[in-house]
Amino acid sequence: MEVYVIRHTAVDVPKDVCYGQSDVPLKSTFNEEVEAYRKTLPTDFDLVFSSPAERCVKLSEALDYQDITFDARLYELNFGDWEGKKWSEIDPLELNPWMDDFVNEKATNGESLAEMFTRVKSFLDDLRDREIEKVMVVAHSGVLRCIWAYLLSIPLKSIFKLPVGFGETLVFNLGKEVDYDRIIQMK
Repeated sequence: MEVYVIRHTAVDVPKDVCYGQSDVPLKSTFNEEVEAYRKTLPTDFDLVFSSPAERCVKLSEALDYQDITFDARLYELNFGDWEGKKWSEIDPLELNPWMDDFVNEKATNGESLAEMFTRVKSFLDDLRDREIEKVMVVAHSGVLRCIWAYLLSIPLKSIFKLPVGFGETLVFNLGKEVDYDRIIQMK
């Protein structure tokens, strides 16, 4: 099956603010970004999935997809008590252990990257079992990076080496078996 995964449009949040599952405002360029997606994306998807986060819901609805399935496994990383705080405001006694091992450590009352990967992997494993041709997924940079890790079997500690900008699309073939997965393009 051919899978298109798109990252939501640009958010209007300062770069030094920690956000993951928080609903945050979108930039005023939203309509232009939606039009750019419309010009490059096919419309003949058998299924459309979206993160339940408002920024993904708005994009999937603005693209006029019908019967969107909102799946919590597609949420961004949960930063728990850190959500909405500036990184510099987070207690170093909490932040430093996470920075040293963000794969296994959790933000206070949040989740670890390993836990996020497990839910994204669960989504992909379930998707692999379906008899469909073409799928759209509207999600977040963390989800896209977890998908890269899943497809390429790279260590989770390396996923932040992969740049994932707003408005990017990853297209890949999800085979019946892992050996038949193939990245088609990233744009």
